[in-house]
Amino acid sequence: MRLAKYLAHAGVASRRAAETVIRDGRVTVAGEVVRDPARDVDERSGVAVDGRALVGAERREIYVLNKPPGVLSTVRDTHGRPTVVSLLADIPSRGPDRDEGRQAGELPRLYPVGRLDADTSGLILLTNDGELAHRLTHPSFEVSKTYRARVGGGPVGDRALRTLREGVRLEDGMTAPARARRAGRGVLELTIHEGRNRQVRRMCEAVGHPVLELRRVAFGPLTLGELAPGAHRRLSEAEVELLRGAL
Repeated sequence: MRLAKYLAHAGVASRRAAETVIRDGRVTVAGEVVRDPARDVDERSGVAVDGRALVGAERREIYVLNKPPGVLSTVRDTHGRPTVVSLLADIPSRGPDRDEGRQAGELPRLYPVGRLDADTSGLILLTNDGELAHRLTHPSFEVSKTYRARVGGGPVGDRALRTLREGVRLEDGMTAPARARRAGRGVLELTIHEGRNRQVRRMCEAVGHPVLELRRVAFGPLTLGELAPGAHRRLSEAEVELLRGAL
C-alpha cells in the first residue's frame, strides 16, 4: 500500500494532508525518514509519525459538528485559538480492546473534512477515515454543500438568482451553476459542489449582495437538524452508509 494511503487508513490525516506530513520529514519507515508518499509499506514496515509507531488502523469514526463563528477548521492552532477538534475533546476513548491503533485513554485522531472560514458557522464533519475524507472533498465526486447566507444589497432579484444558477465569473474563473433560492427576507440559500476559497461569499458579492452572515446547513445528504452551535454527535451507521452512497 502507498505510504500516504497507509497513513490515511491509520487515521493520521486525509490522504492529501498525509502527503504533506510525509514530505515534511515527519514519517519514518524502519527508523529511516521517508519523504516519498508512494513508498510501498504494510503493517510490518515499522511506520511511525513524529516518533510514534502506527500499530494498526483505527476504528473509523465520523462526527458532525455545528461550528460556531470564530472557531478554526483545523486540528490545532499555534496561537491557542479554538479549533473544531478542541470542541470534540469530550468524546469517549474506545481503548485498546476495541481499537488496536489507539492506546488506552487516548482520543481518536480526528481531523476536519474540508474547511469553513473562521467567520462561517454550521455543519462540518470530522473523521479519522482518510479515504472517505478524500472522496468527500475531491472535486471529481461533486459532493454538494448547502449554505444559508444573510445578505445585504436590498431585496434579492430574479436577475441575481439567474446569474447564480448559470454560474458566476470570479477572478479565478467561472463557477459551476449553483442551486439558488430566496429563503426569507434578505436570505439566500445556495447549493454548490465546488470548494474554492470563500466561494459563496464571492459569488454573492459578485451579484451585488455581500454576505453579512453565512452558515452551512447541509453536506451531501446530511443536515444540521436541531444540533446546537458548538454541539456534536457521532454519525449512525445508517448515516455513514447514506454518506458513502452519495459518492
